[in-house]
Amino acid sequence: MNAPLHPQKTRTVLIFAALGLLVSGLAGCNKLKARDLLNQGTVAYKDGQTDKAIEDFKESTELDPSLLLARLYLATAYQGQFIPGAPSDENKRYGAQALQEWQNVLKIDPNNLTALDGIGSLLYNMGNPPFSPEKFEESKTYHQKHIALKPDDPDPYYWVGVIDWTLAWHANQTLRADYNRAHATKQVKDDQPFPVPAMRDEFTAKYGQTISEGVDALKKAIDRKPDYDDAMAYLNLLYRQQADTTADPAQRDELLKQADQLIEQVKQIKQKKGLAPAS
Repeated sequence: MNAPLHPQKTRTVLIFAALGLLVSGLAGCNKLKARDLLNQGTVAYKDGQTDKAIEDFKESTELDPSLLLARLYLATAYQGQFIPGAPSDENKRYGAQALQEWQNVLKIDPNNLTALDGIGSLLYNMGNPPFSPEKFEESKTYHQKHIALKPDDPDPYYWVGVIDWTLAWHANQTLRADYNRAHATKQVKDDQPFPVPAMRDEFTAKYGQTISEGVDALKKAIDRKPDYDDAMAYLNLLYRQQADTTADPAQRDELLKQADQLIEQVKQIKQKKGLAPAS
């Protein structure tokens, strides 16, 4: 038989038990208040009171750090305030805060698709203007993480294609602009082949693989969503970039023909969706 507890020990045990109940009760109250603030913030956000919504979401996450929905809404609210290219410190702060909150979500749930997509979108918007290839490349990695987790979703493939086109197009335009500055009387237009093989070779060496990756990604997006007209529009643009990588006129013509066919498909799909009048 166990010896009875000393009266002082008994009192200590009871105090700790009471404190435990108190802490548990406070934690429960905090969780309830956190959810109440989450609801208030959601209503405020829908009513256009973004500043109030942000404060409600912030307080909600402080009261219950495990409340994932509050963190998702807080990141979304910050990102909604971010304006791509706006140079103000406040705007940069919104972008940084949104990025931090998305990262906080991933610390709790590393495979959260909303956070992965949110970061991918935010970095894309941070990448231009001013144009930052590094931001675009970083953005792409988050869409690729989405693909690795859920390969049947069409949208992340679309964004990989959009990013790859953006990178290739900027490089293409830079090469043409440099050439035109040096040849005032012999300008090359955007729809013309590169005027000298060295330009084509440089472009192909640096961006040929990027273009191929983008083409493949957009085809996968369309495979998963056959009426994905936006993906078709960017595939058309990437085929035009790919045409600038070939020295074979017949191959170039074939790529441009495929690009034109995609434009027609896009028109037909938009007409079917009622987004554009029949021509």
